[in-house]
Amino acid sequence: MRLLHTSDWHLGRSFHGASLLNDQRAVLEHLVEVVREEHIDVVLVAGDIYDRALPQIDAVKLCNSILRQLRAAGATVILTSGNHDSAARLGFAADLLDASGVHIIADTERMVQPIELDAGDHQILVYGIPYLEPRMVMSELGAEKNSHSAVIAAAIQRITEDLEARRAIATQPILAMSMAHLFAAGGFTSESERDLSVGNLDVVPVELFEPFDYSALGHLHGKQTLRPAVRYSGSPLAYSFSEVNQHKAVWIIETQTSGVEQIREVALPVPRRLAVLRGKLDHLLTDAQYTWAESAWCQVTLTDTDRPAEAMARIRTRFEHTVVLLFAPEESTRETEISYAQRLAQAKSIDQVCEDFIDHVRHRPADDAERVLVNQVIGAVREGAHEQ
Repeated sequence: MRLLHTSDWHLGRSFHGASLLNDQRAVLEHLVEVVREEHIDVVLVAGDIYDRALPQIDAVKLCNSILRQLRAAGATVILTSGNHDSAARLGFAADLLDASGVHIIADTERMVQPIELDAGDHQILVYGIPYLEPRMVMSELGAEKNSHSAVIAAAIQRITEDLEARRAIATQPILAMSMAHLFAAGGFTSESERDLSVGNLDVVPVELFEPFDYSALGHLHGKQTLRPAVRYSGSPLAYSFSEVNQHKAVWIIETQTSGVEQIREVALPVPRRLAVLRGKLDHLLTDAQYTWAESAWCQVTLTDTDRPAEAMARIRTRFEHTVVLLFAPEESTRETEISYAQRLAQAKSIDQVCEDFIDHVRHRPADDAERVLVNQVIGAVREGAHEQ
């Protein structure tokens, strides 16, 4: 049997205010083509289907479309809820959807009811562990502590008991797979994930997944292998500039009677690249080495000693999709030779005080037109004072 592991679609997410819905549609429709071309039997989606608990209508429509296309491509689909999802909303009508080949595991009851897959000469049981909020489920699961590690351990204990009971009466080999949305020990993070822990107190030990032939994890947005059979697929798109060097992909898992025979990655397309640029404005606007970034989402850090006027408008004349503009000016001798307080103490006129203030807060001295305006305002104030 051939399974595909993906996660963290975050449908409806924006990128610094810009909608990503079209990019999400493009990459997920490519995923459908992978399912068709690779003859995938089962698609595992390990949480964070949506970006928010109450997703926007267009995001729900996109999810419906992708699920329909995956089923039309011949794949059974199994989804679990993540920390961004509303488990109750995502799990609505889950019992009815089972008959359609779309299985949603979003509560602790369905967590110990595996999806049974017939591979001919062996059987695969997929146990989905939805995102578990410790304080909400610790009593139900009999967890010893109010922590992700404790509730996941308790959940896996229940699953293991069910698995052992099934294997005891099975007439053919059974492979067990798990899906979970959590922060497992050894994983590296990105800026776009919502924290599941404080000070790493709730990091889940990777050893907990030893009972399974494969564990499909979600939550961390970078594709990574913690152990040969414990992996994150990562998100299909980059959702922060910290992911600029990540290569987005999915895992394909092939099974035989003896177990997991092969795990390989399949790269996903990049609808729009990320670019992290740094330098002086004029250099960035003219240097040919940055041509590749003209169509990318850009984070630009300007190092001009004096902050350029209308910097964002100017940078967008070349890099249209700049969404973050930062300033890290090179050390200015003008600033280091004399402090702002000293400049105020030495100012000989109200005009100079105002100009020094503009220079201090904006990191760029007033130009001729601004000096004229400052003088006009000061003159108007003085004239008004005399009339009173």
